[in-house]
Amino acid sequence: MAQHPDARDVLITDLDGTLTEQDFYALVVERLLPSDAPDHFAAFRAGEVTHFEALRRIFAALADHDEDEVVEVVHAMGLQPNLAALVARLRAAGWDVVIVSAGCDWYIRHLLDAAGVDVEVHANPGRFVAGQGLVMQRPASPRFRSETVGVDKAAVVRDAFDRYGRVAFAGDGLPDLPAARLVADHRRFARGDLARAAADEGLPTRPFERWAEVAEAVLAEEPTSECTP
Repeated sequence: MAQHPDARDVLITDLDGTLTEQDFYALVVERLLPSDAPDHFAAFRAGEVTHFEALRRIFAALADHDEDEVVEVVHAMGLQPNLAALVARLRAAGWDVVIVSAGCDWYIRHLLDAAGVDVEVHANPGRFVAGQGLVMQRPASPRFRSETVGVDKAAVVRDAFDRYGRVAFAGDGLPDLPAARLVADHRRFARGDLARAAADEGLPTRPFERWAEVAEAVLAEEPTSECTP
């Protein structure tokens, strides 16, 4: 693939469990739903419902809670400390940051706004509605839409190769695997389900515990005149 001589580079990253310590849906189940609530994510893992539908059902179950309660859970996700400073350092070094999430932009915006972070985000649109819970929909535009997860992360990565020089990806979940396959081995950062699924395929990954490790690894890359997909 041809290098774009004056192009910037980009780090495309998942949010839940990657930029945060915990997934929003898991905290919702743990803190706000009754113990006998249906296990929608188990149904997803069993192939009975899509990832999008599992999350949609979990978020709809918040109908009995008010928005302030749910926002408290959002801020318990454990966003990467000093994220704004890390993003600023990446930008200064020529790396943009793009968030791709199969979750909902409602809670992502709450997190990023509180942290003073302004980056490009691709996630499922949603809003909190009293009596209905967190109402999540698939993106209206077909450009990066997926029927199974809402956001086609691989499509975002493929688009990035047309607009950027180097492309790195970081994630932790099964919906991240198609996107992770597309980047160079040394720019594929993985933990959790993504790391295990990649290992099953014999796909090399770089492990991390906190997203700051990903940022530091990207920042340590030497400038190159060759673009490796």
